[in-house]
Amino acid sequence: MPTELSIGFLGAGKMASALAKGFVQSGLVAAGRIVASDVMKAARQSFTQSTRGKAAASNVDVLEAASTLILAVKPDQVDDLLAEIKPHFTSKHLLISIAAGVTLARLESGLGDGARVVRVMPNTPALVGACAAAFATGKAARAEDGQLVLRLFSAVGIAFQTKESLLDAVTGLSGSGPAYACLIIEALSDGGVAAGLPREVATKLAAQTLLGSAKMVLETGLHPGVLKDMVTSPGGTTIEGLHELEKGGLRAALMNAVRAATEKSKKLGQR
Repeated sequence: MPTELSIGFLGAGKMASALAKGFVQSGLVAAGRIVASDVMKAARQSFTQSTRGKAAASNVDVLEAASTLILAVKPDQVDDLLAEIKPHFTSKHLLISIAAGVTLARLESGLGDGARVVRVMPNTPALVGACAAAFATGKAARAEDGQLVLRLFSAVGIAFQTKESLLDAVTGLSGSGPAYACLIIEALSDGGVAAGLPREVATKLAAQTLLGSAKMVLETGLHPGVLKDMVTSPGGTTIEGLHELEKGGLRAALMNAVRAATEKSKKLGQR
């Protein structure tokens, strides 16, 4: 990672702040070399307070201060922003977009021929340094651009390079997945309360159970089915619970949720 790395955020919301903090804490970039712009003054102030980075008066000022740019605005604001920065976007700039559904072709069209762009699909656990991200590089992006993006997003979780055509599936799985996981935590907590546990205890037990199970999958490398079977004793309590989940169609429902969210992401990208 070059010591002169500077990162500019076009948009200073919660995700931008989370990424900036992760980059600084990992030692990839100094806080003084991070700058962000946003139409909302409160967002700029929150960004500087939480990251110790700088706030810029305009998007153009960000381009003058940084060569690596992270596009972190809502999808419907992207076209206007690209039109604004296009006259100031040069060969030294790399644009990394985290705008959901915005294709590489749209980014390249908005910035012109030769623009170096990368599209990333992160998720909200970046707020706690546990992001699951995937990215695809544009036509003019260099090999070192992909390596930089991998280093940056690995600093706040895990990241994988993939084909752009698969980013909709990433959106349906890990992009929307935190909502599925929180729904499961809430349902487990409800079950605990129904069985007599205090709400606070039930929620913490449910959340820690999902956290611990995820760590076991990631750190042991064992298949989730193997880990499931390790908990499932013959004639025991767990197999009774699993039987009820199968009757309720939990497995199929989660698969359908990923597929439905993937199809919705494809439709959003066509707009």
